[in-house]
Amino acid sequence: MKKIVRKHPLAIRWFHWVNFPVLTVMIWSGVLIYWANDVYKLGWGDKTLLKFFPKSFYEALHIPFHLSMGMAFHFFFMWLFFVNGLLYVLYTIFSGEWRLLLPNKHSFKEAWLVVLHDLHIRKTAPPQGKYNAAQRIAYSAIIFMGMGSVITGVVIYKPVQFNWLCVLCGGYESARIIHFALTIGYALFFLIHVVQVILAGWNNFQAMVTGFEVEKIAEQEVIIKEPEITDTPEA
Repeated sequence: MKKIVRKHPLAIRWFHWVNFPVLTVMIWSGVLIYWANDVYKLGWGDKTLLKFFPKSFYEALHIPFHLSMGMAFHFFFMWLFFVNGLLYVLYTIFSGEWRLLLPNKHSFKEAWLVVLHDLHIRKTAPPQGKYNAAQRIAYSAIIFMGMGSVITGVVIYKPVQFNWLCVLCGGYESARIIHFALTIGYALFFLIHVVQVILAGWNNFQAMVTGFEVEKIAEQEVIIKEPEITDTPEA
């Protein structure tokens, strides 16, 4: 037997689907901006293990060198990103959804068990509510990452006017490194999130579109007891 269960309210679905394309444009436009001064790499001294977005990356994807276009898109969509994120945080606070999202003292231990289950090392997953422990940690972390992106973005955009924020970020270059690192974090979150959605199946995706998902319930035997028929003496 199956039953329809309410999963995500309209507001959560709205914020989710608005944020997805907005953040995609932000990352794309950020790559265009970064190409004008692609200084970051993983390595030490003259040794480079990984250079982020080399020229071959842009050539392979046919990405044009348009710094002004990248900045125009980035500065426009950042307002949509900020407003959508702010409304999402306010909604979770006033609706009480934060209780389902914030990690608790058992979340980090249970998140490890969730990872082991997803890797098919552990047979059973720990009990969960609307979100499992790994989701609680990831979804809470992405909120703080968004706050970090807004703060460092403001510092990069207006370092003199927001000098006090610049100092808190460790300076202009530090703010730019943090901003770039957060962008890499978003890309990894996107990748893992999409893979998890695919593995979870259509029912999970449907819940984020319609707000409902279909759950299987154990069939119970229904025993119908026949009424007893007794002979009554004739009057």
